[in-house]
This record gives sequence, structure tokens and C-alpha cells, in this order.
Amino acid sequence: MSELSTKEVWRAVLGELQLQVPKPTFETWLKRTQGISYDDSTFVVGAPTPFAVEWLERRQYHAIQTIVEKVTQRPLVVQFQVLGNQGPAGSGHYEDGTWEERYWELTDERRPVYTSPARPNLNLRYTFDSFVIGSSNQFAYNAAKAVADAPGDSWNPLFLYSGVGLGKTHLLHAIGHVCASRGKSTRYVTSEQFTNEFISSISTRTTEEFRDRYRSLEVLLIDDVQFLSGKEQTHESFFHTFNDLHASGNQVVISSDRPPHGLTLLEDRLRSRFQWGLTADIQVPDLETRMAILSSKSRDMGVRVDDSILELIAKRVRRSVRDLEGSLNRMVAESQLMNVPITVQNATRILEDARPEDSRQSINPEDILEAVARCYGLTPNVLIARGRTRKVSRARQVAMYLLINELEMSPTQVGRFLGGRDHATIIHGAGKINGEINEDMDLRQEVLDIKEDMFS
Repeated sequence: MSELSTKEVWRAVLGELQLQVPKPTFETWLKRTQGISYDDSTFVVGAPTPFAVEWLERRQYHAIQTIVEKVTQRPLVVQFQVLGNQGPAGSGHYEDGTWEERYWELTDERRPVYTSPARPNLNLRYTFDSFVIGSSNQFAYNAAKAVADAPGDSWNPLFLYSGVGLGKTHLLHAIGHVCASRGKSTRYVTSEQFTNEFISSISTRTTEEFRDRYRSLEVLLIDDVQFLSGKEQTHESFFHTFNDLHASGNQVVISSDRPPHGLTLLEDRLRSRFQWGLTADIQVPDLETRMAILSSKSRDMGVRVDDSILELIAKRVRRSVRDLEGSLNRMVAESQLMNVPITVQNATRILEDARPEDSRQSINPEDILEAVARCYGLTPNVLIARGRTRKVSRARQVAMYLLINELEMSPTQVGRFLGGRDHATIIHGAGKINGEINEDMDLRQEVLDIKEDMFS
């Protein structure tokens, strides 16, 4: 195997880490790191700040060293150092080059053009053009576009929620690019970054500067707000920041892994404010959307991947767009680093290796039936029986919908499982839920609660 460049090694390492660590950890601590150099004994990694270097040494050293040795196939000591040449304010380095390099890699039609001199803390790849739309995210996409086109005018705040890795962060960045390109002072920040900045401002006695920096924004995009739970002073600071921005007609966009009423560890006064504007969720994408996402990703990478491979990944990886892309990244990296083709056999092996141990046992039809029954206060036997009360019928149709969409069972298989019902009844029932789920907010929430129950 030919010697790999530092850039190639670190890209492969990040691809592995993206599959192993939680999204907030990857976004905050790993995404802006950079492979600097390596030799026969040492691999040097750059991070944007001394604090990031200290955190990586303390929390991620073993995981990073293990993957570096796996990719380079040699024993190496990992060293961390502060990057000396960061990109524009707040942008830091990206995993495959500086902000400027990433900026000019983009084609003219995809490169954001900022009229404001201050560039926000945004990922250049996360734009509306690169967002793959399907039935699972159409409503959230439309809401995000409306806010980007007229920030502060209608849906304020916009609250986006979904499970991990389904596109909330992508939409936040996309809104930010549009707003910044029109001269709006814009900032994207995770709740963890907001907390760290607030703590730093207290220790350095610069709380006034911190307050002014955030309350002077025209568009604030805050990701994973659920992590503010239990941080009383940060919670209080964000509460007043939110109030000031909203009262001034400035746009606030928030993301979370659950709807506002589910953020039980946040104060009622803040949860109620989150519901002043518009709440939109993103559901798990269907098979066709997952394949479209993978196809788009492979085009962006400049790699030709056979449709049968994309379909295999899409069928095996269902819960997260991030995991979809991570699986594809891993396959492409192995193909390039080991000089082997991407075949169905190799793809199957990689997908099996990448699955965490605790997720190897997938859900089965009984799991879905029990979760639906719990949600509606029924028993599984009632759903299989012939009862036709409104409550039972709705629950049974939800079960039909989930059995088809989560397990990809055929209508005939679902009919047999649900007490010998004919396939036309199953198609009608599942289709009814599929047609109403984007209009009926109560139904949508019931389905999300059932999914959370199944995968918790």
C-alpha cells in the first residue's frame, strides 16, 4: 500500500470517529481538527484552541490513537497542538483544509457569498441546495426556507426537533448561509459552545462583552438546546438573550432532540417561549430518501458507487442521516486506502463491523406492536383482534404504518401478523396514517413517541 498523506489519514480517522462518538461531541471537539503531520513515531493533530487540545488529550486520546494506528498500520504516539492559522472569526479549521480552502473548493453556484464582513460560524457544505428533501423532512425544510427568506417576520422562534442525525443541524446552517449572504449579523452555536463561552466570560470578567455579542445579533441559531438542562446560570443567560432578540424582532432558530413540552428539565418560562413561533419535526427518512441522500453524498465525494451498494446501505442504516453518510465515508475510505473495490461483500462486512454491539439486535414486529399498545393504553392482543372502536382502529393503523416503514414488511406480511387481515386493508390503514402524519400534529407526536419508546 502506498504511503498515505496526513490529510488522507486524518479524513479516515474522522470518518471512524463520526460513527463512534455522539454528534454534539463530534461537532464541538472533532470536526474542526486537522491532521498536521506524521512520521514513523508520531502523528500530530491540530485543534482550534488550547481548551480543545486539553479536552481531546483528556477525553479522546485513546480512541484517536487506536484509529490512527489502524489506518496507518503502525504504532504511533498522538500529539495535539493549537492550530496557528485559523480561518475567519469563529470558523476554525475543517477536517480537510482551512475555511478558505473549503470555500474555494465549492462550485460558484454552491459557494455562499457574504455581504457582511463578519462570516458566521457555519459549515460551507450545509446549504439548502445540498439538503435532500423527502416526505420525512418536507415540512421542516419549508419552514426553514420561509424563515431564511424573511427572518423575524413570521415564525419566530422556529423550533426544529428530531432524533440524532436527521438534518436539524444542516437546516440551521442553511438558514444561516442565506441570512448572512443578505448582510444579516448571524451566528450558529451549539448549546455546549454557548455554555463554554459564558463560563469563559465569567472567568475573564467579560460578561458584558458576551451579552453584547449575542444580543446584537439579527439571527441566532442555537443547536441541541436540550443540553442547557441543569446549567442554571447559562440557562438564565440564554433566557434573557432570547427575550432581547425576540423583543427586537430578531430571529431565533432552535434545535432539540425533542419537542418543547418534552424538555422537562428546562424552566416552564423558557419552554413556553419556544412555542411562540413554529415547531417542526424531522422524521426518519424512508428508503427512497435514504438512497437519494447517499447518491448526493457520493456525487459530492466524486466517487461512483453502484446503486445496489447504496440500496444495501440504505436498508441497513435507517435511523440517522449522519450514520448513513458515515457508513459511506468508511466504505470509500477503505476502498481508497486499501486499494480494494466497493463490492456488496465488502460493504456488508463494513456495515456489520460498524454496528455498535448494543444495536445488533434489531427491533421485531412484536416490539412495534407492544410500543403502539403502550402508547394508546391498550394490549397487543386488542390490536390483533377485530375491535373497531376509534381508538383501537387508529392504534392498529399506526402499527400498520410502522411495520411497513420501519421493518419494510409487505402488506401481506403485515396482514398475517395482525390477525389475518387482507393486504388491501393494510394498504388503506398505513396509507391513511402516511397521508395524515404531516397535517395532524397530535398523530405526528404519537408516532415519534412510539419510535422513541422502541429505540430507547
